Amino acid sequence: MKRMHVHIAVEDLATAKRFYTAMFGQEPTVLKPDYAKWAMEDPRINLAISQKPGNQPGVDHLGIQAETAEELEELYTRLGDASYAMLEQRGAKCCYAESDKHWAVDPEGVIWEMFHTMGEVAVYGTDRAQDVKNAGLILG
Repeated sequence: MKRMHVHIAVEDLATAKRFYTAMFGQEPTVLKPDYAKWAMEDPRINLAISQKPGNQPGVDHLGIQAETAEELEELYTRLGDASYAMLEQRGAKCCYAESDKHWAVDPEGVIWEMFHTMGEVAVYGTDRAQDVKNAGLILG
């Protein structure tokens, strides 16, 4: 089963953490000095917030977290069959996790990240969302 993913860039992580902890009624499942994530079953969502220099506050990207490599491949195939351009990233180390990812941009310019996480890593790493913005993927 897949899980909706939302990543929000914030100006003040502590303030945002308090807000989302109150909203969801639980502490983050991952908490770092510059990052917090709530992976919940009700609602079934993976919400991440991060505080990074130079990031514009607001919704950074949306996504779908696949539980298996097969689910990720299904998402990739569906978009590919519809002739949507994607940026592939294998073994990405980002957001304190190692994941295989496919990035796409919808017709309105919203960045989507489809990913399958294989494990944790000790550092935030690099997020390819900015690369997707810079690549100017043309869809449709």
